Amino acid sequence: MLTINVAVLLAVVVVVRLRRRTHSRSRTDEKMTVVIVVALGVPIAPTPAGQGILNVLEEPASGVTQASR
Repeated sequence: MLTINVAVLLAVVVVVRLRRRTHSRSRTDEKMTVVIVVALGVPIAPTPAGQGILNVLEEPASGVTQASR
């Protein structure tokens, strides 16, 4: 039986879409890419890899927040 991980499938779709030339994208195409990237975040977020990404992104964001005070 073949199983496909949804996160891996969405990651492949994102890479394929982002490899296309920028000037050939329409506004609708760009919006669809954003929707796919957000949908990719849903299955990744609860995983250990997703938590690691969150921790890495939180450090610079908290530094900027503290610097602006």
